[in-house]
Amino acid sequence: MRRSLKWLAVATTIGMILVLLGGALVTKTGSGMGCGRSWPLCNGKFLPLEISPELIIELAHRLVSGVVGVLVLILSIWSWKAIGHIRETKFLSFLSFFFLLLQGLIGAAAVKWGQSGFVLALHFGISLISFAAVFLLTLLIFEIDKKFDADKLYIDKRMGFHIIGVSIYSYLVIYTGALVRHTKASLICRDWPLCLNDAPSLPANMYEWVQMGHRAAAGLIFIWIAYILVLTIRQYKEQKVLYWGWIISFILVSLQVIAGAFIIFSRLNLYIALLHAFFITCLFGVLSYFLLLYSRSKRNHY
Repeated sequence: MRRSLKWLAVATTIGMILVLLGGALVTKTGSGMGCGRSWPLCNGKFLPLEISPELIIELAHRLVSGVVGVLVLILSIWSWKAIGHIRETKFLSFLSFFFLLLQGLIGAAAVKWGQSGFVLALHFGISLISFAAVFLLTLLIFEIDKKFDADKLYIDKRMGFHIIGVSIYSYLVIYTGALVRHTKASLICRDWPLCLNDAPSLPANMYEWVQMGHRAAAGLIFIWIAYILVLTIRQYKEQKVLYWGWIISFILVSLQVIAGAFIIFSRLNLYIALLHAFFITCLFGVLSYFLLLYSRSKRNHY
């Protein structure tokens, strides 16, 4: 029973990553209207006769999201019954399915009635919360065998502040990145890291402000995580979960910054853009795990 639950949890986590990357692919290829104003059907049909690349991408994303939605629902119910005695299980079970359903409804509303780029930018972030909940559920399931047991870990208030702060801030970075895509501001600045274009100046329009706002936000999270890593090496080296966790976080945020730069240099190469989305997804998962550990540390030391 537990082995089957573990397989389901891993499959669902991978499925959620595919949903997130699929959503990024839809946005980056401009395939959001590949099925017209029809939802859940495609151009009013189950199998449209006129096939286009945009239609295939949009329809595939809908199908994958639907299948993964069923997996998330099964995982939520099964986890509730199997490991409901673990404090965080029921909350994460609810969170995973609720936010996946919410992102589906936002996607449907965007197809049916259209939405501004500022509203559509929420879509990726909402999916990310569902992914994080599924990822944490998976860790809880494997924790039954004590493979991820970190209950004895003590996280003091100083480290707790950084964990909460950088996790919340990462969501702002994610939103600004999604806003760049949805406002089609990805290549508004031809240079990196500054937006020089013809001459150095302050951003001249909304698109440049969106792009440079995201770059500034991404630069700050890179510096913040680098500082936390230095702090961890100096004062928390004996706590291996924190030590290796922040090393992984720094690697991921570095790869995120590098991918962001290469998006500009490659003039929006699709594969690099998808890697950009993948790295931030993994980073948010690690930060979510830190939040879980900190909540347990507080509970165990009061």
